[in-house]
Amino acid sequence: MVAGESAGANLAAVVCLLAKDNKANPKIVFQVLIYPPTQLGGVPATRPAASGYLLDQRSIEWFHSHYLPKDVDRTDPRLSPLAAKDVSRLPPAYIVTAGFDPLRDEGMAYADKLKQAGVSVTYIDYPSMIHGFFSMTGLLPLASEAVAAAAKAVRTAVDPRSAT
Repeated sequence: MVAGESAGANLAAVVCLLAKDNKANPKIVFQVLIYPPTQLGGVPATRPAASGYLLDQRSIEWFHSHYLPKDVDRTDPRLSPLAAKDVSRLPPAYIVTAGFDPLRDEGMAYADKLKQAGVSVTYIDYPSMIHGFFSMTGLLPLASEAVAAAAKAVRTAVDPRSAT
């Protein structure tokens, strides 16, 4: 199993793609992607211009400038999993997005792409939440519920008998 939040979710998605390309080695049985950035190449036409909610286009560009060399191909699926040509045979996914997060639409687009390729996907959007809300369990009751729901999904993926 792999899991990640924000940039870590991007890395988790990429690890799944790389493992698939390496004949399922290592064998990954589940992926948890919490508000994943899946399109580092360019600005998605649907990216909301959210401002004042901890993450906006300006901060996204700042993070990218510190993570990527200027001449790198940002559409490479190893950076932008949404650009992968074939996402079939990836592990089941649990994908979470937040309504007030500029990454929401690309997380949703990746969930849709996986579903269209036949991958089992649980997609949950928390429309009233912001980027980073998973780490705000002490402040937001809904964050605690979201973390508990993700933990339950992991338990069920690892041991299907735990769902009963």
